[in-house]
Amino acid sequence: MPELPEVEIVRQSLDKKIRQKKVKKVIVRNRNLRIKLSNNFKKNLENKKVTKVSRFSKYLIINFYEGKFCIIHLGMSGTIHLIKKDLKSNFTNLSFYNSPSLPKKHNHIEIIFDDFRIIYNDPRRFGFFQIIKNNIDLKKRFSHLGPEPFDKKFNLIFFKKFIKARNKKIKDLLIDQKFVSGIGNIYASEILFHCKINPNKKIKLLNKDECSRIILSSKKILIKAIKKGGSSIRDFKNPDGSSGGFQDSFKVYQRDGLSCKRISCEGIIIKKIISNRSTFFCNTCQN
Repeated sequence: MPELPEVEIVRQSLDKKIRQKKVKKVIVRNRNLRIKLSNNFKKNLENKKVTKVSRFSKYLIINFYEGKFCIIHLGMSGTIHLIKKDLKSNFTNLSFYNSPSLPKKHNHIEIIFDDFRIIYNDPRRFGFFQIIKNNIDLKKRFSHLGPEPFDKKFNLIFFKKFIKARNKKIKDLLIDQKFVSGIGNIYASEILFHCKINPNKKIKLLNKDECSRIILSSKKILIKAIKKGGSSIRDFKNPDGSSGGFQDSFKVYQRDGLSCKRISCEGIIIKKIISNRSTFFCNTCQN
């Protein structure tokens, strides 16, 4: 599943293409996504002009002049493809995994503009599109989620208050979307390596300095990942033919058995399963 940096890269690509463009037509081939499409889905999009594409956590948000929104969540296997009218390209995928070109099957939604169309492909159908009527409802829609790592609310006061009386491991906390939104399995491992904190450590044992380091490292690692175009950990090429590059900067993720990249550390990266998720860390500098 794409994490915050990958969704942000998709947002940037999509925003450049559809900002200030009017939706001409919508074709729905399958309503049965994770959340079934409403009967008036087409009506809410057709002939509506896009102001911008924004994002919260792992959710894309298409903003319309009428004050409505269309939330898109890519789920486990959802990808968005851009098909131009005149120019043929082998690279249509705006997302960071699965096929770089449009597959023949599982193309559930097609949004048509003047010179191009956007197609949503999702073999597993865990993603969804959802129409939100106004700003108030949009805030309610995300009220169950914690702040993003870049939000000012994600600070030491919030951190200490949230972990009080909880007995989780820090790795589990970082991927808890009620605590902080957008961090998944890949970046949790990288953040904790940057902090020199063992992923198995109980959050009740974290001191003030460690909490501060986690907050700062979360911001640093995600910003770096966005600048490098996200992580392409499967076969994927951008519409321009380039791959996400952050995987080349991985310090621990999928590096089990290799030497620690930290200067002066002689440790080895090991892999352990924590709460049914693969977790990677150095057996020396993260002990």
